[in-house]
Amino acid sequence: MPKSGKRKQAEVEQKPKSATKSAKTSNGLKETTKDPYPNHSRPTPEECLSVRDDLLAFHGFPKEFAEYRKQRLISRDADGTGISEPSDLKESVLDGLVRTLLSQNTTEVNSQKAFACLKSAFPTWENVLAAESTCIEDAIRCGGLARTKASCIKNLLRCLLEKKEKLCLEYLRDLSVDEIKAELSHYKGIGPKTVACVLMFQLQQDDFPVDTHVFEIAKAMGWVPVEADRNKTYLHLNQRIPNELKFDLNCLLFTHGKLCRKCIKKGGNQQGKESHDNSCPLLRYRSPPHYQADILHHRHNLEEEMSFYECRPSYSILTNIGAVLLCLQILIPPV
Repeated sequence: MPKSGKRKQAEVEQKPKSATKSAKTSNGLKETTKDPYPNHSRPTPEECLSVRDDLLAFHGFPKEFAEYRKQRLISRDADGTGISEPSDLKESVLDGLVRTLLSQNTTEVNSQKAFACLKSAFPTWENVLAAESTCIEDAIRCGGLARTKASCIKNLLRCLLEKKEKLCLEYLRDLSVDEIKAELSHYKGIGPKTVACVLMFQLQQDDFPVDTHVFEIAKAMGWVPVEADRNKTYLHLNQRIPNELKFDLNCLLFTHGKLCRKCIKKGGNQQGKESHDNSCPLLRYRSPPHYQADILHHRHNLEEEMSFYECRPSYSILTNIGAVLLCLQILIPPV
């Protein structure tokens, strides 16, 4: 049994203890929305705007998020700040939540395929709830972690039906951001990133999800302290980034993280797409601590490769010269 518990913890996004506690207390939400790094002054509003504009000029706005962007503009039309052109996007809040759950720990292609297979096998959420777990697992197997995700989806639907007497989450559209977070935090397997994605995409709220790509880039640019984890990065960035920039900036950082080798740890995670690593527009924003980490990493590799010189007097000289050359290569962006 302990082994099974550890496996589930690794497989499904878990919410921190503080988030669980906040859902049960009246003032807990204030604790979870508090900036964990109030003395960390980055990013500034000006920097956020500059990064957004640079990435927009470099990539254009990602097509995969275009309909969500149009939907946000439509939702603001009542205030005279949106557009009247209808959107082709017809996705319920519950659809979006399950789609996000299926995207955990897998690729975008596989998660989209899993959702399509689920909807094809079970046209309504009532059908999903009535189905055997094994049947749901078979439908979403291409997305990975089928058993865990099927259990999470069944639990979500069962609890929702018990609470609201129907399988619908549209009532969330009338709640505040804090109320939405409190509502969704009751469901097992729904963590901060999933909630933030639903807030931003399905509910057109101003929130800033932090996935692996956004997290790595934020740390590289010094937008959070070196010791920050993803949950604290989420809390800090949501306090620092202006609401009007959150959607575009998040979509652009996510897209850039998938394409740029300089902004991700593993260069092989490119999904067959072209990489623009020699002209990354974010190089000038990257912080000194990140450069120092790169220098130490490269110097360590250099010393290992030159270990056969360790008995020669010229060893230390060669190592230091190599380190200096690497510093210059890293610190001076390519022209």
